[in-house]
Amino acid sequence: MKVFSSTCTFDYSWDEVSTANWRKYCPWNDKATHVVGVDTLSRTVDPKTGILRTERLITCDQSVPQWVISLFGGSPTSHVYEVSYVDPVSKKVTMCSTNLTWSNVLNVRETVVYRPSPLSPNATTEFTQEAQITALCGGWQKIKNKVEEASVERFRENAKRGREGFETVLEMSRRVFGEQRDLEKQLQ
Repeated sequence: MKVFSSTCTFDYSWDEVSTANWRKYCPWNDKATHVVGVDTLSRTVDPKTGILRTERLITCDQSVPQWVISLFGGSPTSHVYEVSYVDPVSKKVTMCSTNLTWSNVLNVRETVVYRPSPLSPNATTEFTQEAQITALCGGWQKIKNKVEEASVERFRENAKRGREGFETVLEMSRRVFGEQRDLEKQLQ
């Protein structure tokens, strides 16, 4: 197993980030064009804690090398199962996802957390991301290590694009919803 981890700070409040998170795969995000569908499977609120739990199925068109499809079968379309928890009291969003497609060859378990930055809790949000990547190639340790290392590198590149795309969504959300709030104030 190999682990990828990353942290960054978004210059947006937790309220903005936790709201924009649901728009992460919208048309504004030109870095997420591979996401072709997001289906909400269930959504519940715990009456005692107020925690919103959401299960989603994310469908992607990946650029899979033809030799991989020839060797293992399948198609470039893949599915990811995501469970998220939004805790409005502690101001924490936790998202856990795992690949459903190719999981018999490569298992990726990702956890993402958004929480207010302790340095500036009303203005910035900390983002932490960790992915545990395990190749399931039987007893061939050298091949397994190479597959895991290549997967971590690809994950690193995709994570960078994902953060850039989310910045675009955050900026657009602030602009659009800031204008909406301004209009609402004028109408009052």
